[in-house]
Amino acid sequence: MKIILTLLILFSISLNAQNTLSFKKGNNSPKASISEISWMEGHWKGEAFGGIIEEIWSPPLGGSMMFSFKLVSEGKVQFYELGHIREIEQTLVFELKHFHGDLKGWEEKDEVQQFKLIRIADNRLYFDSFTFEKVNSKEINIYGLIHQDEGTAEEVIFNYKRVEF
Repeated sequence: MKIILTLLILFSISLNAQNTLSFKKGNNSPKASISEISWMEGHWKGEAFGGIIEEIWSPPLGGSMMFSFKLVSEGKVQFYELGHIREIEQTLVFELKHFHGDLKGWEEKDEVQQFKLIRIADNRLYFDSFTFEKVNSKEINIYGLIHQDEGTAEEVIFNYKRVEF
């Protein structure tokens, strides 16, 4: 009995530690509109990867919200991301492209990284490998599953505070 209880506790801890989900082939994304993530609008800053991270999200317009991301460490821009969350076929898709500090792209010219919506629950939107979480009106978390060269993946949390002007 003690072993079963220990296994159940460990299993529940591992479930709670996982903040990102993977889209399963053959599944469909739930119906959603851009208004369901409009709380991302604004200017956000935090710390990650040994530097300062910044995201700026536009208000919803034309069925999308665009964003820019920047990582600054050692006084230099390390990379940018540009992208959007947009409505496609009555659901949402998160899409982005990466750029070096000199704006030379990582992806090929017509290549876009695309992450399908998996689920909406309470204060979270789960996309394939990314979760957007509203902590409150002044704080958000973005959880990302970062794939390593050797085929492994690590979940990283990006905690942001709203920049007030």
